[in-house]
Amino acid sequence: MVAQANSQAVKILEVADDPRLSREVKAFLKVLNSSGVPLETLPPVEARQALVDAQASVEVDLSGIDESEKTITADGYSIKLNIVRPEGVKGTLPVFMFIHGGGWVLGDYPTHKRMVRDLVVLSGFAAVFVNYTPTPDAQYPQAINEIYAATQWVAEHGEEIGVDGKNLAIVGNSVGGNMTTVTALKAKEKGGPDIKLQILMWPIVDANFETDSYQQFGEKRFLTTPLMKWMYDLYTTDLEKRKEIYASPLQATIEQLKGLPPALIQVAESDILRDEGEAYGRKLDEAGVTVTTVRYNGMIHDFGLLNGLAEVPAVRSLFVHAAAELKKYLQ
Repeated sequence: MVAQANSQAVKILEVADDPRLSREVKAFLKVLNSSGVPLETLPPVEARQALVDAQASVEVDLSGIDESEKTITADGYSIKLNIVRPEGVKGTLPVFMFIHGGGWVLGDYPTHKRMVRDLVVLSGFAAVFVNYTPTPDAQYPQAINEIYAATQWVAEHGEEIGVDGKNLAIVGNSVGGNMTTVTALKAKEKGGPDIKLQILMWPIVDANFETDSYQQFGEKRFLTTPLMKWMYDLYTTDLEKRKEIYASPLQATIEQLKGLPPALIQVAESDILRDEGEAYGRKLDEAGVTVTTVRYNGMIHDFGLLNGLAEVPAVRSLFVHAAAELKKYLQ
């Protein structure tokens, strides 16, 4: 289902010469590619800090929210949750879980706070950000198990944090999108919790580095092929485990996908993960799942995360669309 690259090598265009990249993205990549070293050459701790520093270097709007924390014990795991609500709004609110990206290695609440803030402000709902254990401190499938346990806890104990656990969606970017739909798969298998909507932002859904989009965009576009391979190796080097549906949900059968929650899938034109995200949308549709897949032209991987691109029109639009879907499915 995923477009495979031709046997003849595809030439990756230089950023400055690529008409598929918007002018804002070209300017961003010019700075990114001229400074720093490839993340995959760094120890994980230093790679994490590089993302923290890059995000913190750009001032963004973080107003309009109230924040709190709660550490829960669920299924034997101690998990810290960040709870984000519209500022000054009281009472019990519909809620979405937010599962962050960063290749299972990078990312945390501060690096993703602006994404969460935008969705909370635009939707009027509460968010629960899950601080799962990153790799290499934990390997597949621990992060997934923690996220599922946290989602189940919110569904059953939402009143403890002022949210309606029966009015629940789940959102994630990149590997967070992977673990978002995997949580939906686990919920189907285990008979709950009831997830009303899944939003997958440029998700990783297949351990396949041979698609057309990998061949076209594997260099100098933020998420590179070597970086993705490094992240997978830290998650699991077991090639058989990588084929499991909880690692590569695109490998799920139509029967396994039937009955999953409605889905919004948002992908970037110039992203190595584009083809697999679109293929997953088609497969969900084949399984009878209500799904909308949107490609944002001119954009690169994690364009909605990167604070340096926060004011780009496509980024503003993607959050408006995601918030509208939340309001459609959460009452």
